Amino acid sequence: MDFSLNDEQKMLIDTVRRFIAEECKPLEDEVEHNGFLDNAKAQALHSKAKALGLYGMNMPEALGGGGLSNLDRILCEEQFGHTSDILIRRAFGNVYEPLLHCKGAQIDRWLKPAVAGTRTCAITITEPGAGSDAAGIKTHAVKNDQGWVLNGGKHFISDGEWSDFFLVSAKTGDKDISMFMVDKGLAGFTVGKDQKMMGLRGTPHLELFFDNVQLEDAALLGEAGQGFKLAMGALNVVRLAQVGARAVGKASHVCEMMVGWANERKQFNTKIGDFQMVQQMIADSVIEINAARWMVYHAAWMLDQGLDAREQIAMVKVHAAETLGRVVDRAVQVFGGMGFCKELPIERYYRDARIYRIYDGTSEIHRGVIAKSTLKKGAALFDVNR
Repeated sequence: MDFSLNDEQKMLIDTVRRFIAEECKPLEDEVEHNGFLDNAKAQALHSKAKALGLYGMNMPEALGGGGLSNLDRILCEEQFGHTSDILIRRAFGNVYEPLLHCKGAQIDRWLKPAVAGTRTCAITITEPGAGSDAAGIKTHAVKNDQGWVLNGGKHFISDGEWSDFFLVSAKTGDKDISMFMVDKGLAGFTVGKDQKMMGLRGTPHLELFFDNVQLEDAALLGEAGQGFKLAMGALNVVRLAQVGARAVGKASHVCEMMVGWANERKQFNTKIGDFQMVQQMIADSVIEINAARWMVYHAAWMLDQGLDAREQIAMVKVHAAETLGRVVDRAVQVFGGMGFCKELPIERYYRDARIYRIYDGTSEIHRGVIAKSTLKKGAALFDVNR
């Protein structure tokens, strides 16, 4: 086993880290204060990242993407956790893996523009009655002589304002779910309100409504009935990269701030870092961050080996999300009153961290998946070479 980073990986991390420090960090307070990212600044950030080859890094080089392995992508995603969600989206993009199932004319219409960043998309699965139960959607599409007619609605759709088209999961039979590429602006397709959130300031979470939206045959992504598989495949990658790796990165960022404060802040003429209770909070944070990181890296390595990593990703989703929550909670405690003030970003990180245990499958749902798999597979999920 070799746990070291090679020179290319170190350079990749340094490049992303420098971009975040120079281009993203200066915008964070403005986004937090205004609740949105100015469109001109969003476009500038988008253009700068593309010019450096930092956009669509998960997509194949043949399509104009970065061609990164899963592990190398995770190294970048961990760095993304050091800044705000909306800035990650504008700079580095969300090019979803189901688009790789485009074929024929779909490639030039949807896939290549998405990789190039000239068109952007959002994935839409969640509905008011279907959150963790992704198979419980009510949105449906019926075949007709012109293609498909789409009806229903989605909510909590991140980046709906910025996106040009959407990957929409819809029932196409009693049990079949298919995925469609739906362009914004089609007749009957309306965008609803932005659901304001406790955290993730600046990232819109919109409602979408489909009222007899006529879709072409070409709008069907992959095969009819393949949508649930495509959606779950996309969510698995999102759970590992955008939840697991970013949670580790954000926890690392918060922990570094906590250590700096503990070394500077004095009470009773003593640095608070010399108090054993503060030391325990720091030690526990360091232990948990490292454990979560290696879980993330191992799951990414498994994907690169072509192995089934579903259970490992479920474990990552729970452990990394909950680690972030505990680390940022300790940071508030170490910072004391200043940790509760908006003058410092700690309270922002505290609010942002809470959603990690909910979106893309709650901790409770994933614990159920892990337990059921363990009862079926036994020691193979927690022992060596079984």
